[in-house]
Amino acid sequence: MGFKEKYAEWLDFADEETKNELLSVSQNEKEIEDRFYKDLAFGTGGLRGIMGAGSNRMNKYTVGRATLGLANYLADKFPGGASVAIAYDTRNNSAEFSLAAAHILAAKGIQVYRYKYCIPVPVLSFTTRHLNCSAGIMITASHNPKEYNGYKALFSQNLTAILVAVLRFLL
Repeated sequence: MGFKEKYAEWLDFADEETKNELLSVSQNEKEIEDRFYKDLAFGTGGLRGIMGAGSNRMNKYTVGRATLGLANYLADKFPGGASVAIAYDTRNNSAEFSLAAAHILAAKGIQVYRYKYCIPVPVLSFTTRHLNCSAGIMITASHNPKEYNGYKALFSQNLTAILVAVLRFLL
Protein backbone atom coordinates (compact mmCIF):
# COMPACT_ATOMS: atom_id res chain seq x y z
CA MET A 1 0.00 0.00 0.00
CA GLY A 2 1.37 3.39 -0.98
CA PHE A 3 1.43 6.52 1.15
CA LYS A 4 -1.65 8.01 -0.56
CA GLU A 5 -3.68 4.90 0.18
CA LYS A 6 -2.53 4.90 3.81
CA TYR A 7 -3.50 8.57 4.08
CA ALA A 8 -6.99 7.80 2.73
CA GLU A 9 -7.32 4.82 5.08
CA TRP A 10 -6.48 6.98 8.10
CA LEU A 11 -9.09 9.53 7.03
CA ASP A 12 -11.65 6.71 7.18
CA PHE A 13 -10.91 5.41 10.69
CA ALA A 14 -9.27 8.21 12.67
CA ASP A 15 -10.96 10.32 15.31
CA GLU A 16 -12.04 13.88 14.46
CA GLU A 17 -8.94 15.59 15.87
CA THR A 18 -6.64 13.33 13.85
CA LYS A 19 -8.76 13.74 10.71
CA ASN A 20 -8.61 17.52 11.08
CA GLU A 21 -4.82 17.42 11.36
CA LEU A 22 -4.61 15.22 8.27
CA LEU A 23 -7.00 17.42 6.32
CA SER A 24 -4.85 20.45 7.20
CA VAL A 25 -2.01 18.93 5.13
CA SER A 26 -4.21 17.62 2.30
CA GLN A 27 -2.66 20.00 -0.25
CA ASN A 28 0.94 19.18 0.74
CA GLU A 29 1.92 15.91 -0.93
CA LYS A 30 5.46 15.96 0.54
CA GLU A 31 4.03 16.24 4.06
CA ILE A 32 1.56 13.41 3.43
CA GLU A 33 4.37 11.27 2.03
CA ASP A 34 6.57 11.94 5.07
CA ARG A 35 3.75 10.99 7.44
CA PHE A 36 2.83 7.77 5.59
CA TYR A 37 5.71 6.45 3.47
CA LYS A 38 6.57 3.96 6.21
CA ASP A 39 5.40 2.78 9.60
CA LEU A 40 7.31 4.06 12.60
CA ALA A 41 9.63 1.16 13.44
CA PHE A 42 11.23 -0.16 16.60
CA GLY A 43 14.85 0.83 16.98
CA THR A 44 17.08 0.33 20.00
CA GLY A 45 14.66 -0.33 22.84
CA GLY A 46 11.55 1.09 21.24
CA LEU A 47 9.81 3.62 19.02
CA ARG A 48 10.76 7.26 18.72
CA GLY A 49 9.46 9.91 16.37
CA ILE A 50 7.85 13.25 15.77
CA MET A 51 4.37 13.49 17.28
CA GLY A 52 1.46 13.89 14.89
CA ALA A 53 -1.01 12.07 12.69
CA GLY A 54 0.33 9.35 10.42
CA SER A 55 1.91 5.92 10.45
CA ASN A 56 5.40 7.49 10.60
CA ARG A 57 4.55 9.60 13.65
CA MET A 58 4.10 9.06 17.38
CA ASN A 59 0.40 9.11 18.18
CA LYS A 60 -2.19 7.02 20.00
CA TYR A 61 -2.54 4.73 16.98
CA THR A 62 1.16 3.89 16.70
CA VAL A 63 1.29 3.45 20.48
CA GLY A 64 -1.74 1.18 20.21
CA ARG A 65 -0.20 -0.88 17.44
CA ALA A 66 3.05 -1.34 19.38
CA THR A 67 1.15 -2.22 22.55
CA LEU A 68 -1.03 -4.77 20.78
CA GLY A 69 2.11 -6.41 19.41
CA LEU A 70 3.61 -6.46 22.90
CA ALA A 71 0.38 -7.85 24.37
CA ASN A 72 0.31 -10.66 21.80
CA TYR A 73 3.97 -11.48 22.49
CA LEU A 74 3.39 -11.54 26.26
CA ALA A 75 0.28 -13.72 25.93
CA ASP A 76 2.36 -16.23 23.96
CA LYS A 77 5.39 -16.09 26.27
CA PHE A 78 3.42 -16.04 29.55
CA PRO A 79 0.31 -18.17 28.95
CA GLY A 80 -0.46 -18.21 32.69
CA GLY A 81 -0.76 -14.43 32.77
CA ALA A 82 1.48 -11.45 32.21
CA SER A 83 1.86 -8.09 33.89
CA VAL A 84 3.26 -4.77 32.71
CA ALA A 85 4.39 -1.66 34.57
CA ILE A 86 3.83 1.60 32.68
CA ALA A 87 5.37 5.01 33.28
CA TYR A 88 5.76 8.29 31.43
CA ASP A 89 7.70 11.54 31.53
CA THR A 90 6.69 15.19 31.13
CA ARG A 91 6.63 15.28 27.33
CA ASN A 92 3.48 16.34 25.51
CA ASN A 93 1.01 13.44 25.21
CA SER A 94 3.04 11.11 27.44
CA ALA A 95 0.26 10.60 29.99
CA GLU A 96 -2.30 10.02 27.21
CA PHE A 97 -0.06 7.54 25.41
CA SER A 98 0.56 5.62 28.64
CA LEU A 99 -3.18 5.45 29.30
CA ALA A 100 -3.82 4.17 25.76
CA ALA A 101 -1.23 1.44 26.32
CA ALA A 102 -2.80 0.52 29.67
CA HIS A 103 -6.27 0.20 28.12
CA ILE A 104 -5.04 -2.10 25.35
CA LEU A 105 -3.11 -4.33 27.74
CA ALA A 106 -6.06 -4.56 30.13
CA ALA A 107 -8.40 -5.40 27.25
CA LYS A 108 -6.06 -8.30 26.39
CA GLY A 109 -6.25 -9.57 29.99
CA ILE A 110 -2.81 -8.37 31.07
CA GLN A 111 -2.36 -6.99 34.59
CA VAL A 112 -1.29 -3.32 34.40
CA TYR A 113 0.52 -1.19 36.97
CA ARG A 114 0.50 2.40 35.67
CA TYR A 115 2.06 5.33 37.45
CA LYS A 116 -0.33 8.26 37.89
CA TYR A 117 2.51 10.79 37.75
CA CYS A 118 5.77 11.35 35.88
CA ILE A 119 8.80 9.28 36.83
CA PRO A 120 12.28 8.65 35.34
CA VAL A 121 13.23 5.47 33.45
CA PRO A 122 15.32 3.96 36.29
CA VAL A 123 12.27 3.99 38.57
CA LEU A 124 10.28 2.06 35.97
CA SER A 125 13.15 -0.42 35.65
CA PHE A 126 13.08 -0.94 39.42
CA THR A 127 9.27 -1.19 39.47
CA THR A 128 9.20 -3.75 36.67
CA ARG A 129 11.64 -5.94 38.55
CA HIS A 130 10.24 -5.29 42.04
CA LEU A 131 6.69 -6.21 41.00
CA ASN A 132 8.02 -9.16 38.98
CA CYS A 133 6.36 -7.82 35.83
CA SER A 134 6.77 -9.50 32.49
CA ALA A 135 7.61 -6.14 30.89
CA GLY A 136 7.63 -2.40 31.38
CA ILE A 137 6.64 0.44 29.06
CA MET A 138 8.16 3.90 29.34
CA ILE A 139 6.69 6.75 27.31
CA THR A 140 9.61 9.12 26.72
CA ALA A 141 11.81 10.47 23.96
CA SER A 142 14.73 11.02 26.32
CA HIS A 143 17.05 13.70 24.95
CA ASN A 144 15.27 14.27 21.62
CA PRO A 145 13.66 17.62 20.68
CA LYS A 146 10.27 18.55 22.14
CA GLU A 147 8.42 17.58 18.93
CA TYR A 148 9.31 13.94 19.63
CA ASN A 149 8.00 11.28 21.92
CA GLY A 150 8.81 7.63 22.27
CA TYR A 151 7.83 4.21 23.54
CA LYS A 152 10.42 2.05 25.28
CA ALA A 153 9.78 -1.58 26.10
CA LEU A 154 11.70 -3.10 28.99
CA PHE A 155 11.79 -6.78 29.82
CA SER A 156 12.65 -8.39 33.14
CA GLN A 157 15.35 -10.52 31.50
CA ASN A 158 17.12 -7.38 30.21
CA LEU A 159 16.86 -5.76 33.62
CA THR A 160 18.72 -8.67 35.19
CA ALA A 161 21.56 -8.32 32.66
CA ILE A 162 21.70 -4.56 33.22
CA LEU A 163 21.82 -4.99 37.00
CA VAL A 164 24.65 -7.56 36.73
CA ALA A 165 26.60 -5.21 34.41
CA VAL A 166 26.14 -2.27 36.79
CA LEU A 167 27.19 -4.33 39.82
CA ARG A 168 30.32 -5.57 38.01
CA PHE A 169 31.20 -1.99 37.13
CA LEU A 170 30.73 -0.83 40.74
CA LEU A 171 32.73 -3.71 42.25
